[in-house]
Amino acid sequence: MTQLADGRLDTALRRLIAVVLLGGTMGIIDGTIVAVGVDTLAEEFDTSLSAISWVSTGYLLALTVAIPITGWAVGRFGAKRLWIFGLALFLLASLASALAWNVASLIVFRVVQGLGAGILDPLLLMILAQAAGPARAGRVMGLMGIVLSSGPVLGLIVGGIVLDALSWQWMFFINLPLGLVALAGAQRVLPADDLGDRSELPKLDVVGVALLGPGFALLVLAMSQAAEHAAFSIWQVLVPVAAGVVVLAGYGVHALRGKRVPPVIDLHLFANPKFAATVSIMALIGMGTFASLFILPLYYQQLHNLGALAAGLLLAPYGIGTAVAMPIAGRLSDRLGPRNLARIGAAVSLLGVLTLTQIGEGTSLVWPVVGAVVFGVALSFVGAPTMGALYRTLPPHLVPQGSSVLYILNQLGAAIGIAVITLILQTSGSSEAGFHGAYWFVFGTVVLILGAGWLLPGRPEPLPDQLTQG
Repeated sequence: MTQLADGRLDTALRRLIAVVLLGGTMGIIDGTIVAVGVDTLAEEFDTSLSAISWVSTGYLLALTVAIPITGWAVGRFGAKRLWIFGLALFLLASLASALAWNVASLIVFRVVQGLGAGILDPLLLMILAQAAGPARAGRVMGLMGIVLSSGPVLGLIVGGIVLDALSWQWMFFINLPLGLVALAGAQRVLPADDLGDRSELPKLDVVGVALLGPGFALLVLAMSQAAEHAAFSIWQVLVPVAAGVVVLAGYGVHALRGKRVPPVIDLHLFANPKFAATVSIMALIGMGTFASLFILPLYYQQLHNLGALAAGLLLAPYGIGTAVAMPIAGRLSDRLGPRNLARIGAAVSLLGVLTLTQIGEGTSLVWPVVGAVVFGVALSFVGAPTMGALYRTLPPHLVPQGSSVLYILNQLGAAIGIAVITLILQTSGSSEAGFHGAYWFVFGTVVLILGAGWLLPGRPEPLPDQLTQG
């Protein structure tokens, strides 16, 4: 696979990007598609909203547990084989979810679906980064950013359309034709795995996996329970938080001992301030983005009395704006570096959030749409360069671990953001005050992103091939 001298991506790489993004998009869409169908599923299975919430929580927990193993598994089995396995597992679980006969079976099948997504999500970053190389990491991560930013929005829109015209089963059936195309494409365009001497491959850090995945899953569970009960100081939240902290502390002790088996995630990575800044910013982006996506549909439904489909469609300009901005931001970061772009993007994003802190019942629908677009487009100039920076700050053999860390923290940030927003909305004196408070929380999150942006890498050094091209 080659890349053209004028900087364009060659045909083979374009095909690979298209196939991999198609497969990866499904897992990200499925993270939010069920959100608009909670009431429908509760009525269909004659159960409570609390029970139905596990359809989403189980998916997220399984995804979180699977991510740390992927970094090791890609070295053991190869990226192509692992990608095809994860995609096949996701499709089979989608079919099973559509055929679920009660809420317990649906939750079980969604857990399996989350395991498949937990393989695909970090592997998506690894495949694209390794195919693009450091010189074009920003550009390809910009394309990846389209999926990360617009995927959740698309999930809300697709969920609304499906429930408006079809039965709930089609929230899962819709994955099948797309997945089969992605599966066939992966067989053709993904490069064959070259595992070399298998005797040299590292052993799986079984103890680390047994501690790290469940530790993060416990924290995600705690945040989900906080969102469900609209409180933090209850045993349903405090017990998993305490357990998660203890388990993760145990992993820290285990990882720093320097045993012969390499840890599933090397904590020495965080000694690199640029890497620490990169993954921290992506955690904050997950927190702010998912918090905003949680607030806006509720705002449209509660203060403007709109339906789920209309609320989803009003988010479409946000999704379109980020989809256009992400590739541009990625391309610019390859030339200018992520630091300046991220700082400018965060500063402009604050203006969009500031607009959203002022919306109310009598506000024209134009203003929340404009505010959301400014917020999303500007934050794209943070997200794409930041993801590209990850692959410039790590040597190639640490990219799988770095991808795992990035995805885990991004998911954890999303769970924390939703939990905090839910608490603010349910403890405020009125709906309007709750929305204002929620967006001030998002504003504070973006301020932290602006501060952390100073630690990102500056303008990239020209690579030898770029120097020879003049």
